Amino acid sequence: MKEDFLHFLWKNRLFEPEKPVTADGEPIEIVSVGRHNIHAGPDFFDARIRIGKTLWAGNVEIHLKASDWNRHGHHTDPLYRNTILHVVAENDGVVYNNAGASIPTLQIGWPLWVEYNYKALMQQHDWVNCASQLNKIDPFRIRFFLNGLAIERLQQKIGAIEKLLEGSKGDWSETFYLFLARSFGFRQNGDPFEMLARSLPLSVLQKHHDQLFQMEALLFGQAGLLGDLLYEEEHPVALRREHEFLASKYGLKPIPGHLWKFMRMHPLNFPTIRLAQFAGLLKSCGALFPTVIRMETVDDYRSLFRTETSGYWDSHYTFLKTSSYQKKEMGEESFQLILVNVLVPFLFLYGERNNKQELKERALKILEELPPENNTILRHWESAGISSFNALESQALIHLHHEYCEPKRCLECSIGQKLITHSA
Repeated sequence: MKEDFLHFLWKNRLFEPEKPVTADGEPIEIVSVGRHNIHAGPDFFDARIRIGKTLWAGNVEIHLKASDWNRHGHHTDPLYRNTILHVVAENDGVVYNNAGASIPTLQIGWPLWVEYNYKALMQQHDWVNCASQLNKIDPFRIRFFLNGLAIERLQQKIGAIEKLLEGSKGDWSETFYLFLARSFGFRQNGDPFEMLARSLPLSVLQKHHDQLFQMEALLFGQAGLLGDLLYEEEHPVALRREHEFLASKYGLKPIPGHLWKFMRMHPLNFPTIRLAQFAGLLKSCGALFPTVIRMETVDDYRSLFRTETSGYWDSHYTFLKTSSYQKKEMGEESFQLILVNVLVPFLFLYGERNNKQELKERALKILEELPPENNTILRHWESAGISSFNALESQALIHLHHEYCEPKRCLECSIGQKLITHSA
């Protein structure tokens, strides 16, 4: 048994007996179990507990054994001085706070069927612990749970944006540029794309936003992809010369070109193509972030991101190697990934920070209008009986798998909680 199981019992009032008493025989009334604390300090804050005739307000600490109090160093820690009750599965001794006062102790039990359900769930070796039991859960309950998970995942993405925003001293346009650049690299080249953007301030690019050739020279040059090119093609040679001039003018230092990954990748996802598409996007819209905020529909955003690359890339995937003719527009799947992972969280956060409820609603509406992603995680969920009908639900299911199922946080999951407390 683990302490988090005892936390679950306390939080959901599943402990026994119904009329508890302290180790000293005083009756206890649990008025409020308190707020669960997942950080340092007592396990539950702001509990309200009547012991005897006195109503106490304070914190609750929970252990498997009472002796764990001293073993964890709580007897000398001032954070635990306001502990009003020590809840344990086994009472093997009296404990004291750092002021020398004894802490009332409550030894609890629990229904055997709750423990049975818990162990049955945690001992599963399926793709996720609950896969074989999902048919026991009301589908409406699952849909309701998914809505909350979608917001939780959105807040997680917003947290990463907030860190960038703080580093950019509140500059929304620069922050959006950095975050968008990283997303253009997707999983394989996200790091070098962000390094490139940090080496090339948006203010420099904006001075040349009406010249696609100069935009390409700046981006490919700062990416370190022009330095070793031989004088075999006119376009890359011209780009290198232009970059040398602009880098000297603005004091720019390129990142190492060896950081970019090309192996085991579809040619349309080569970093050279992504850089060319990024140049086309930035060229088409000088003030990118204000434009994004003004747009209202998925089709508006789709038109913005379906910009064309320069003509050179119609017959190339990399420098110095020609290929059959093909326009290198961004594909629908790539566009939707950027919309979900960049534009939606930015809209939501900007609306939150500026008290613009319509932007937050637009962000959620976009997720509801987009089709669900198609990946291994979602196919597993579908085989287990849970399908996603839009991007809002598929994002929720991805979050559920990563943040709850993989780390086996079943006690914190609405589905896991229902299965554990299911008595029939």
